[in-house]
Amino acid sequence: MAILSNAVEIADAGTFSVGLGAMVLIKTITLSSAAANISFVDGASSVVLDNTYASYKFVFSNMHPATNNVYWSVNFSIDGGTNYNVAKTSTNFSAAHSESDGSPSVGYEDAFDLANGTGVQWLVSGGGIGNLADESLSGTLDLFNPSSTTFVKHFISNCQWYHGGNNSYNTYCAGYGNTTSAINAVQFTMHSGNIETGTIKLYGMSK
Repeated sequence: MAILSNAVEIADAGTFSVGLGAMVLIKTITLSSAAANISFVDGASSVVLDNTYASYKFVFSNMHPATNNVYWSVNFSIDGGTNYNVAKTSTNFSAAHSESDGSPSVGYEDAFDLANGTGVQWLVSGGGIGNLADESLSGTLDLFNPSSTTFVKHFISNCQWYHGGNNSYNTYCAGYGNTTSAINAVQFTMHSGNIETGTIKLYGMSK
């Protein structure tokens, strides 16, 4: 028996095939020493951040701060990384749970959102990342159609980290860069102090 969609046969005799797209690895940056930021600039150091792909995904692995209790942050540029100051409007909510099985919580974090603000967007909320040897952050950020010159630039981030007070935190942050100019550079920082270690991979999403 065939499966039809808009009168087009998409499956027959028990088989089903659909193009799901692919994540194409563009660039991996692994810190060999502490740095104030990690930047991805279109056309520099083999970075692609243009209309080659409809969306891009950044994957963070074990981002470890030099300073205790700090916040993982992002900002965007439309001038090739000279200025990271795109205005952003965002939402931010988090869930938390401690190692001692106390103080579970989930809620909107209004202190961490932006209303057309040009400063960095904090991708964690409620509590900062710890800097002990076993404390770090991992997560993702998706940036949709950054090369558009018609629409604003949407982003969604999900991060999990070890809070300095021995808590597990999970934050969802989403919003848009309020510009119709193409975003061609993305920069990640801790809100204070250096990034001590960590790896960020940039992927292009083929569909």
